[in-house]
Amino acid sequence: MKEAKERKAGREILIIDIGGTHVKVLASGQRSPRKMVSGPNMTPAKMVQDVKSMTKGWKYDVVSMGYPGPVVLGKPLHEPCNLGNGWVGFNFGKAFDRPVKIVNDAAMQALGSYRGGRMLFLGLGTGLGSAMVVDGIVQPMELAHLPYKKGKTYEDYIGLRGLERSGKKKWRRHVTDIVERLQAALEPDYVVIGGGNAKKLKKLPKGTELGDNANAFRGGFRLWKGEQAKIPARAKKTNSSANS
Repeated sequence: MKEAKERKAGREILIIDIGGTHVKVLASGQRSPRKMVSGPNMTPAKMVQDVKSMTKGWKYDVVSMGYPGPVVLGKPLHEPCNLGNGWVGFNFGKAFDRPVKIVNDAAMQALGSYRGGRMLFLGLGTGLGSAMVVDGIVQPMELAHLPYKKGKTYEDYIGLRGLERSGKKKWRRHVTDIVERLQAALEPDYVVIGGGNAKKLKKLPKGTELGDNANAFRGGFRLWKGEQAKIPARAKKTNSSANS
């Protein structure tokens, strides 16, 4: 997790990965992340209070936060779908009494997954997260709400609702079809598929690889350290399949 580098640089970083079901945290010098339940009653004030309680004794100078929704100029643009209200306009810097960098949660995991070139990240979770990283620059995307079939969106088919409605077999076919459409449109060198439901794929679509949710923490470190600029420009060869 690059903890030694962070300590050497004199800046301790707390990473907060906010999801619809859990909030996960890790800091420089800590070996294991901690998590707590989130859900529809999780307001930003409660999140800050609970994170402070959960990380009591941890030392950190700055905070990276992955937010489950659009972020513009470092601030949440809309209230999250699966959490409580009050996130838009909340002063996280004041609440933590430290500088805070906020990005979309998919963008943070994408940054942590990046190895160079043009990478598309897709997060299969409650919804569909998406981001691209091109030559070290991360760009959050809102591909989830593009129209797909029968008046429904990509997210309607391959988000959690689509998985529960269609079952694994049809859901996997939709994932493959949507990935192929996005590959043709965006022309990435490789695609990383992450998120909690990625492990339900029996076989990965061609040109893709399985991500790791822990990469969100690596992305959180990179937000402050700018490590993406040091990564080789050429991507490594991708895998073509994985077991469920």
